[in-house]
Amino acid sequence: MRKIITSILLVCLLVPLLTARETEPLATAKPASGEKPLRLAFITTCKDAPFFEPVKKGMRDAAEKMGVACDWLGTEHVDVPAQAALVRKAVADGYDGIALSIIDAKAFDAVVEEAIKQGVPVVAFNVDDNGTPNARLSGVSQQFVPAGRALAKRVAADVPREAHLLATLHDRGISALDERLLGMQEGLKDKNIRWTVVVTGNDTVKAEALIADALRKDPAIRGVFGTGQADTEAAGHVIEKHFADRGYWAAGFDLSPEILRLVKSGRIRCTVDQQPYIQGFYPVVQLTHYLRYGIHPSNVDAGATIVDQETVDRVIELARKKYR
Repeated sequence: MRKIITSILLVCLLVPLLTARETEPLATAKPASGEKPLRLAFITTCKDAPFFEPVKKGMRDAAEKMGVACDWLGTEHVDVPAQAALVRKAVADGYDGIALSIIDAKAFDAVVEEAIKQGVPVVAFNVDDNGTPNARLSGVSQQFVPAGRALAKRVAADVPREAHLLATLHDRGISALDERLLGMQEGLKDKNIRWTVVVTGNDTVKAEALIADALRKDPAIRGVFGTGQADTEAAGHVIEKHFADRGYWAAGFDLSPEILRLVKSGRIRCTVDQQPYIQGFYPVVQLTHYLRYGIHPSNVDAGATIVDQETVDRVIELARKKYR
């Protein structure tokens, strides 16, 4: 009996150890001895924008788990030719794979095809080229037109027929912002809305001045739709500072500590979360699996989760940790 009990105890101890050994490669995926460490490049526009902090955390977390090196590269502002040049430079510098924010539906077609022909796989992140042919292997991004429709549907009850609304873009030339705006306009088409569109820039303080000026010029405008982080945050600040308790409201996209605070206070009715963490995490996994094992990546929809006063508290805590 003692031998039987001893055998059972040994089995109980060994099973977790064996299981851990089997699953460890999935968690760390370190390259085999002598195997070349993989180097991946993330290339984006507006590379220092606060929005990208969760993306970079996702990238770093995945790189650690997969045992690869990742570099965050990009342009200071929207500069499509310079961004395309960075793709060519990454290929020349010997990067094994590239994650690219494809902010223009046509401008990156040639450079992506060049990279792939030279054996460097490319996946899209944050902004994908969904509408036209592109050689990239996959995309991890929000579906922007449906996301715009979802936001419009959420606030439609607050929008009277034939209202005059302000829509904001933090930059020109970013297809994601144009598509979100299109989705909003489609979602409110039956209300015969008159739209004023303002390009605010990516600096929140400057954006506040432009939004406040637009609202003062036309008192009929009571609602502001942002399409990105900087302009959504700026719209909330303007309402809080200059138009509080006067029937003005804002709604928009993305998360930041200030946007979440303004949602909690009710200055911003709601915001759409595109889950930037996974936009950094999954491209690393996809490129690593493709390069090591030939597993072809597939598209991942980053989603369009609505965050409002009812759900904001949990999101605030996760945003502090840069998961949201």
